Amino acid sequence: MNTIRNLTLGALTVSAVLSLGACAGMSQQEKNIAVGAGVGAVGGSVLSGGSPVGTVGGAVVGGVIGNEVGKRR
Repeated sequence: MNTIRNLTLGALTVSAVLSLGACAGMSQQEKNIAVGAGVGAVGGSVLSGGSPVGTVGGAVVGGVIGNEVGKRR
């Protein structure tokens, strides 16, 4: 069980580091949308107890908020 946990943690770490390179060509507004969607997804998941609908809803709301923040700068 501990081995599976370590492998999962390692895979998540590697994927997170590799995904950061994908943001290099993004505009500031696109970065704001992505960050907003990510934070919204986590918040929606926490508030809904892990419900997929809550997670997706949170991502959508967070993306919209990130888009609006990007427009105001």
